[in-house]
Amino acid sequence: MSGSTRAGKRTPLRDPRTSFVTEESVYGTLLVSGMIVVSGGYGASAWQTFLSVLGTVIVFWVAHVYAGTVASHGVREGDETTLGQAFRHSLRRSVGFLTSALLPSAVLLFGALRVIPDALTIWAALWLGVVILGALGYSAFALRGSSWPTRILGCLGTAALGVAMILLKAMIH
Repeated sequence: MSGSTRAGKRTPLRDPRTSFVTEESVYGTLLVSGMIVVSGGYGASAWQTFLSVLGTVIVFWVAHVYAGTVASHGVREGDETTLGQAFRHSLRRSVGFLTSALLPSAVLLFGALRVIPDALTIWAALWLGVVILGALGYSAFALRGSSWPTRILGCLGTAALGVAMILLKAMIH
């Protein structure tokens, strides 16, 4: 019964459409963008930025899974929750945190491997973050059945957070 409850309905954490449209995905994308801005502010190379982003994402992800496990352990929704159940729930919940970092990190890795010049790499990873945020915003409203104008506004509003990171990068330089 993968992705379904006993009644045959999909749960938000097991529905593949919503597994990545979570606050963790938005937060992970913003974290990566912020790390790129900070690393770029120090004049770090694409390789240094990649390592910094990778290390930071892993540390924050572990902290997020731990916090989610602690917060979910005990009683949730009137049912007793074991430590194992809380851990698995937290792992599923935090998938978006990791996946949101994959594409910008891949761009940074291309820069680290000298496939793309450093300066272009940093900007490309930041703009990719904007695209990811826009897609998350659009998808969040689409999953809720919103009209297309509302979906577009959700896309633009969420992408604006990424644009704010780019403006911060521009101001630092």
